Amino acid sequence: MLIGLTGTPGTGKTSVSKLLEKKRQWKIIHLNELIKEEHLYTEVDEKRDSVVADMELVRSRLPELINEMEKEPANKVVILESHLAHYITDIVIVLRAYPPELKKRLEKRGYSEEKVNENAEAESIDLILAEAFEWCDKVFEINTTGRTAEETAGDVEKIIDSLLSGKEEQLQEYGPGSLDWIDSVP
Repeated sequence: MLIGLTGTPGTGKTSVSKLLEKKRQWKIIHLNELIKEEHLYTEVDEKRDSVVADMELVRSRLPELINEMEKEPANKVVILESHLAHYITDIVIVLRAYPPELKKRLEKRGYSEEKVNENAEAESIDLILAEAFEWCDKVFEINTTGRTAEETAGDVEKIIDSLLSGKEEQLQEYGPGSLDWIDSVP
């Protein structure tokens, strides 16, 4: 089963996915790293200190990689971790964070003020959640505000375990749309 773990930068995707990889031995594709390592991008955006992913190249590369991971007998889950994961997977978990807290997280990373504000605004207007609705069949939402990566990983596990066991009805608390941070837009 391929699951996307997406969200605005700073919501905890990488920390959570690393915990799940260690605890559950689920395979993780850190998409942003893959894009950079395999040059699956069209250009370097110097201003944003990032690359512009070539989604066609990404989509053509992933099936082979995922098939290899799924061949391992004990592996039932592959997690695609990236703020772009919702463009690729049919099932996605969107990690969210209250924008003022998100700003603090991104400032600690040393992001420029412009990049911090751009990401906080994107989170305020539910940008990735809205895109996930457009691209994905199943969307779940987890609030990471004031929570540890371990706590958030527990929620991700619950969602994935429920999906694997066909008990999706147990996931109402993760239904998208419960978080509204529009008031945090400056």
